[in-house]
Amino acid sequence: MLFADSALARRIERAECQLTTDLAETMRARALQRPVFIAALAGGVAVHVGAEAPFNKLIGPGLHGPLDPQAEAALTAIEQEFDARGAALQAEIATLADSSVVRLLSGRGYALVGFENVLGVRLADLAAERLAVVPPSGLLISGVGEADGETWFDTVSTGFLHADVVPGGESHESFQREALERALRDLAQVPDFTRYLARVAGVPAGAASLRIFDRIAQLCGSATLPSYRRRGVQTALLAHRLLYARDRGCDVAVITTQPGSKSQENAQRYGFALLYSRAVLIREPR
Repeated sequence: MLFADSALARRIERAECQLTTDLAETMRARALQRPVFIAALAGGVAVHVGAEAPFNKLIGPGLHGPLDPQAEAALTAIEQEFDARGAALQAEIATLADSSVVRLLSGRGYALVGFENVLGVRLADLAAERLAVVPPSGLLISGVGEADGETWFDTVSTGFLHADVVPGGESHESFQREALERALRDLAQVPDFTRYLARVAGVPAGAASLRIFDRIAQLCGSATLPSYRRRGVQTALLAHRLLYARDRGCDVAVITTQPGSKSQENAQRYGFALLYSRAVLIREPR
């Protein structure tokens, strides 16, 4: 079973930071009428894309030790930028980061609002029959091209907005459909971002995506429409992406879930291990 030491955690968080940064840089390059903000902080990154979006956050700091005075000054500048935008600053801190980071944020007025789990699997540990799983009868998975783009956006948005109930209650994040679709459209433009659509008898049933960085396969954007849940759609999408990642030289695949969710259960049943969690803290604008 895969175990997350500090080195692996830094790889995973670096991949997450890079995805967030690449998204912001892609939006900036497209000359959208949104002021994109990107700032490095102690091995992590803070991003605000100029509109409501799941990518407005601070992620990844603290895996190299406590924040020094220079990093604290950089954090102050980040907070001031979010204040100027009237935006809450969401910080996602890995439980393997230095414990002083969460104490520091709490002292600066950040409130703990939830957790998310990071699970991973070493692809070499997966048996061949796991990667070659046969989809349920009538289910077909295909890559998403321009012709299927709108169907993918609609499927993911609908699935996200009808999330399963989890033991901890509703997610700390809540977005209107318009903001969610806008974020997904921006994400689809990021280099090396691959999308998949699952259909049952020709009808869309689920969707997912994948990003590869530093031999880490980031499994993201997975959603199943409510009427097709508990029918093997998510497992089939998971196996399809893992096979793709292995064939392209990845050694580790990771997925982020809500604690106690069906997504976490499916991943662990498939062989994923809980590596660490992220504490989610929010500072309201001032």
